[in-house]
Amino acid sequence: MKKIISVFGILAFAVGLSACNTMRGIGTDIERGGEKVQGAATDVQKGNTSSGSSR
Repeated sequence: MKKIISVFGILAFAVGLSACNTMRGIGTDIERGGEKVQGAATDVQKGNTSSGSSR
């Protein structure tokens, strides 16, 4: 019985570690997306739109 509990504990730990790496990757992606949005907002404020259209 202790062996089964130990195996499940190790498996839960391994799943937890892989979830941390996944969450770190998602956080990095979200951060990069935020930087792009921030850069676009700064460009709009300065009037430097890359679309080439002016109002």
